[in-house]
Amino acid sequence: MGVCNVDSKYYDIEDKGKEIKVRYYIEGGKELHGSVNISGAKNAAVAIIPATVLCDEVCTIENVPDISDVNIIIEILQQMGAKVRYVAGDHSRVVIDPRGITSGTVDASLAELVRKMRASYYLLGALLGRFGNVSETKAGGCDFCDRPIDLHLMAFRAFGAKCTTDNYGAVTIESTELHGAEIAFDTVSVGATINAILAAVRIEGLTTIRNAAREPHVVDVANFLNSMGAHIKGAGTDTIKIEGVDRLHGCTYSIIPDQIEAGTYMAAVAAAGGDVTIKGVTPEHLRSITKRLIAAGVEVYEQDGDDGNGKVRVVRKGDLKACNVTTEPHPGFPTDMQPQITAMLTFAKGQSRVTEAVWEDRFSYQRYLVRMGANIFHGGKTLYITGTPNEMHCAEVRALDLRAGAAMVVAALAVPGTTIVKDAQYIERGYERMLDKLGALGVKVTRKETIKVAETVETSNM
Repeated sequence: MGVCNVDSKYYDIEDKGKEIKVRYYIEGGKELHGSVNISGAKNAAVAIIPATVLCDEVCTIENVPDISDVNIIIEILQQMGAKVRYVAGDHSRVVIDPRGITSGTVDASLAELVRKMRASYYLLGALLGRFGNVSETKAGGCDFCDRPIDLHLMAFRAFGAKCTTDNYGAVTIESTELHGAEIAFDTVSVGATINAILAAVRIEGLTTIRNAAREPHVVDVANFLNSMGAHIKGAGTDTIKIEGVDRLHGCTYSIIPDQIEAGTYMAAVAAAGGDVTIKGVTPEHLRSITKRLIAAGVEVYEQDGDDGNGKVRVVRKGDLKACNVTTEPHPGFPTDMQPQITAMLTFAKGQSRVTEAVWEDRFSYQRYLVRMGANIFHGGKTLYITGTPNEMHCAEVRALDLRAGAAMVVAALAVPGTTIVKDAQYIERGYERMLDKLGALGVKVTRKETIKVAETVETSNM
C-alpha cells in the first residue's frame, strides 16, 4: 500500500477571494498494483446538473463525482436560487430543487464562478428551454485552444431565438416564441449537441438534430431527461429527434462511469507497468482506448457488468510497443485521452504518431514531456514520438489544463525519482481523489497547496 498525504477537501468554492495553487510531488518508477474504483463521469455530471433547471420538481442525482467543476456548477445553481443538499453527507448523491430559479439571468456577481468552467455554457440551453431568455457571462475552463460556441448559438437561432455576444464574450439570448427546428451541424460537437437537446425538450414541436455527437455522456444526458418525462429518440446515433413537452417531473438518476478517468488509469498502468483492475466501468465505452493499448503490447481483460459495474484488468509486463493514434468523435479515440496516450507512448520502443483531428491545437503540454526526456517532434496536427524509455527522468512540470495535467501524472508514475507537477488544481477539476486512488496502487505522493488571498500568500503542506 502506498502513502498519500492529501487533504480530503480539494477545492473550497466558498473561498471566492482565494487563488489556490496546488502541486503534486509524485515518487515514480515503480509498477502499479491493486485496484481502483472509477467515479461518475465528469462530462456527464456538468451537463446533467444544469439540466435539472428544466424540471418543475426535485431531482436526486447519484454517482456524482466530487470534483471542483461539479462543486462550481452546484454553487452557481445555489446562487441562482436552487436548493441543493447531499444525501446523508454522501457527496456522490445530490438532491436538487430548482424551483427557486425564477429567471434566465445569470447575475454578474456569478461571473467569477462561470469563468472557472467551460461547461457552464450548458446553462444557456437549460435556461433557454425553461424561460425563453438567457443572459450569461462568458464561460471559462481549460484554455488549450480556441473553442467558440458558434454552433451552440446556431442551434438556438434555429429555435427562433435572437443571440448576441458583447466584446467580452457575454451572451444574451432573447425570444418571443420558440419552436421546434431542423438543426444540422457542419462538424460534430458534443457541447452544441447537448445544448440543443437541453433547449429542445421543453420547446413545442419536433426538433431533429443531424450530425449529432454520439459520446456516452450525450446518451447519459438524454437518458436523464427522458427519466424526467422528455421525449428524446436516437441519442447515441448521428440523428436525434426530440418532441417538446410542457413540463418535466422529478426523478432519481445515476450518472455513468467516467470513461476518461478509467482511460487515464489504463494509460498509467501501461506506462509504469504492473497489474491493475479498474472497477465500476462500462467496458464498451473504453473499447477505442483498449484497442490502442493492446496495439502497444498491453494485456486488457474485460468483464461486463450491469449499470456500470464492469471491470477491466490492465497488465503490462514486457516492453511497450510504438503505435499510431488519431483522435475522432465517438466511437473513435477520444480527444480527452490524447495527452495521456502521448505520455504513455514516450515510454514505447519505436516511433509513434499521435494526430489530433478534433481540436486545432492541443499539444502545448508536450514541451513538459520533452523536459522529462521525451523525443517529440510537432508537425501540424501530429506529434511524432520516438520512444525514449531509458532516457525519461523526473522534472518539474506544469499542468496546463485538466487532461494535460493527467498526462504529467502518467509520465511521472513511470520515471524514477520525484516529479513535481505544478498547477495541479486543474487536475482536480475532473479527477475525484486521484491521489487517494494512486496511493492505493502503491504510489507515494504528496499534495501541497498555496493559497493567495489579496496580496498575502499562505502555504500549507497537506
